[in-house]
Amino acid sequence: MYQNSYNKNWYAMTDALVVKTLCASLKQMRLNQNLSQDDLAIRSGLSRITISRMETGKAINLLTMVQVMRALGKLDLLNYLNVEPEISPLQVMEERSKFRKKASPSK
Repeated sequence: MYQNSYNKNWYAMTDALVVKTLCASLKQMRLNQNLSQDDLAIRSGLSRITISRMETGKAINLLTMVQVMRALGKLDLLNYLNVEPEISPLQVMEERSKFRKKASPSK
């Protein structure tokens, strides 16, 4: 069953299936760059066995995922996970009201 990655219902998936799907995506990125598992292992500083285990959907830690993504030149995908704090419009108005609006005459 092929499903477009933009239409995946991540919430309906089990955690194990989410990991397996992400690992399969990393494998496809490797294949798209025509890299062998050995090549990716050398680039990432990981063992070929780690790459193989990852590609079969075994759980990997976040550091391993970052190392693989860096080796594949795909760290920019992490921008979707980087959420900046939002400032509410009310906070902006409160901050602006603290600034002086007029100068007072000198005494």
